[in-house]
Amino acid sequence: MSDPFDEKDRVAPVLRTVADAAGPYLESLPTRPVHDRGRDALIGELEGPLPDKGEGAQAAVERLLRVGAQAATHSSGPRFFHFVVGGATPAAMAGDWITSLLDQVSGLWLASPLATRLETTVLEWLKDLFGLPASFGGVVTPSATLAHVTGLAAARSWWAEGHGVDVSAEGLTGLPVMPVFSSGLVHASTRKALQILGCGRDTVRVFARDDAGAVDLAAMERALAAVDGRAVVVANLGDVNTGGSDPIEALADLAERHGAWLHVDGAFGMFAAVSPRTAHLARGVERANSVTVDGHKWLNVPYDTGFSFVRDNARLRQAFGAWGAAYLEQPSTGDGRIDYNTYGPESSRRARALPIWATLCAYGRDGYRAMVERHLDVAARLGELVERAPDMELLAPVQLCVVCFRYRPPGVPEERLNELNARLGEALLADGRVYAGTTSYRGMTAFRPAMVNWRTTEADVELLVEVIRELAARPGTA
Repeated sequence: MSDPFDEKDRVAPVLRTVADAAGPYLESLPTRPVHDRGRDALIGELEGPLPDKGEGAQAAVERLLRVGAQAATHSSGPRFFHFVVGGATPAAMAGDWITSLLDQVSGLWLASPLATRLETTVLEWLKDLFGLPASFGGVVTPSATLAHVTGLAAARSWWAEGHGVDVSAEGLTGLPVMPVFSSGLVHASTRKALQILGCGRDTVRVFARDDAGAVDLAAMERALAAVDGRAVVVANLGDVNTGGSDPIEALADLAERHGAWLHVDGAFGMFAAVSPRTAHLARGVERANSVTVDGHKWLNVPYDTGFSFVRDNARLRQAFGAWGAAYLEQPSTGDGRIDYNTYGPESSRRARALPIWATLCAYGRDGYRAMVERHLDVAARLGELVERAPDMELLAPVQLCVVCFRYRPPGVPEERLNELNARLGEALLADGRVYAGTTSYRGMTAFRPAMVNWRTTEADVELLVEVIRELAARPGTA
């Protein structure tokens, strides 16, 4: 096979091959190991030098399916707890297939009114779901990290303007370091965004009153007074180690008193607003200047998706628009036409709004509330199992969908527990039935499984506890 044109009449059979494989694969996820290391050797069948003569779409797709279905990490299944990663709801997955089918150029209204108008619609729906003001601007991004880049780029423009500089045009040369303040819950993705923006990942000043990272409001207020409020305050809604959060409303008060920019990292914690049981954790987010949310976490849309919401929509255009390329400039018509590539860091953009539209249309507010509350119940069940267990220790209260605990059998001295839990974490990932690695929390090596996949049930976390005990009983582990 030498030219894809030769296969123009064979597209449908190739796509049917994938569609036929999808059903059995998805149905197997509840019983499959999350990862089977014994299958990793199969990946070698996909490696090697570039072929001179292609084997054709049917053969290539069949090989990729055969190897991929066996050697993949099945992170869309119900027991992938290692990172805060959801799956893709049935509607979202179908919407993603439609995205590939239509292959829209979504950055320019002229190229795809469909993609642009659906992006506007899903951003409006999400603001409604999260309780954000309808007046906020927004853009769909590939991830929370790029959503942080978007929101913090808007903050950087605001801050530089206070120094009389258009940072988009002139850069950071000659400017002092932009003050960024947060609690000990600040996530690495926030630091990475600052690194990308040239502000420096290590410039974040952490104000924590304990080794769990709880914010020291008084110390932060003194620091804000020292810079006359020209600073960015990062509030964290949903910590990846424990699911804990900063007091968003208190930080909003602090930012307003001093005229600071409030940026909220709500990557998965923003979904607390969806349930009356947890909505108090998100109270105050509506007063933020910028908000980051991840889509491939609790929204359960395909990897990769994020959202950035900014109070002053003009800040997005200031940070990412006005390229000066004549072929990209479109006249303002005043009829709601938006070029989303002037609202965020991407120019070439996949139409990620389509699967988002599909899942929100399919399940609505009530469906997402039900899913979030089911996950709250699953996390509470795991917390209950740990608290009742004589050989386990709950290290933080269960607030959202993350449970932080460690294996602590009687008679094992404290100084050996970190090593024991690290070995157990390695054994758990090697075993593959349940994926939940370890973290470091308050100096302790601990598990921090996160339950955000729409398929996850209490039976899945009960299995996690059983497997940890089984592995601990094996010679050489404990």
